Amino acid sequence: MTELFTVSEPYDHGLLDVGDDNQIYWEAFGNPEGKPVLIVHGGPGGGRGKGRRSSFDPEVFRIIRYDQRGCGDSLPHAADPATSLEHNTTHHLVADMERLREHLGIERWMLFGGSWGPTLIVAYAEKYPERVTEIILISASLASRDEIDWLYNGLSRLLPGPWEAFRDALPAAERDGDLLAAYSRLLNSPDEAVRLKAAHDWCTWEDAVIAHESQGHPGAYSNRSDEALVALARLCAHYWSHGAWLEEGQLVRDAHRLAGIPGVLVQGRLDLGCPLKAPWELAKAWPGAELTVIDDSGHTGSDTMTEVVMAAVARFAKR
Repeated sequence: MTELFTVSEPYDHGLLDVGDDNQIYWEAFGNPEGKPVLIVHGGPGGGRGKGRRSSFDPEVFRIIRYDQRGCGDSLPHAADPATSLEHNTTHHLVADMERLREHLGIERWMLFGGSWGPTLIVAYAEKYPERVTEIILISASLASRDEIDWLYNGLSRLLPGPWEAFRDALPAAERDGDLLAAYSRLLNSPDEAVRLKAAHDWCTWEDAVIAHESQGHPGAYSNRSDEALVALARLCAHYWSHGAWLEEGQLVRDAHRLAGIPGVLVQGRLDLGCPLKAPWELAKAWPGAELTVIDDSGHTGSDTMTEVVMAAVARFAKR
């Protein structure tokens, strides 16, 4: 089994004002003079990882982690229904990444992330290709409407019991309509109990989708505080209800803009929530990208996936 690196406390951190009354929290680890890498978390609203184990050698890399708008230690927090999500869209989050790069004085950086993170990474890199050295995408979603519909409707064919529980947790009048919009309304309720129940019901469904992943981390969605749970569910429902503010197929269509940026995509064959189709299509459209499919892995990874990811990181460290 490949050993992850241990990183110490951050050598720098702060809150960056990104406008619209939002501040995003960031922190830097490793070598201040090392190769810069930005770790882009999933969700939307999942928040940065807070562990001290990393795929990145802290002697080689300048490791940047941050919380996207509305989650983690960023302000204001989406768990508060008074926090407006009007200025929380994919386009705002892409702009925040560029503002963070400028704030940290980084000329070009490597991008690394999983799940929802690849959507932001690809959207950013297609807009600012000259700012990106390499990209590693893990368990990738591209947030297409087709993928969103699969996760919250199509998977009912494979998981009918958990899906019916997800649907039937809604008020009876909402069950035959747009489930995502209905959950979004509950998650924006002024009643704290209503918001919390909706968040638990939402994450119970997400956990059902990864329950078979014995090599990974089943139960990963609900394993967080009530505040973090509400922020995650509220932001997910907000983004998915709006198709992540992306044109259908946009990220694959514009993948030619990634030409010259080395890319590695690592996807679990057992990933039900983010099936292989989207990264497969992206890899075909992205000149110079390579896709590795991990047979024993689902969305939350496996030892085999970790080994493949760390090998890609080590290869890019030498560039």
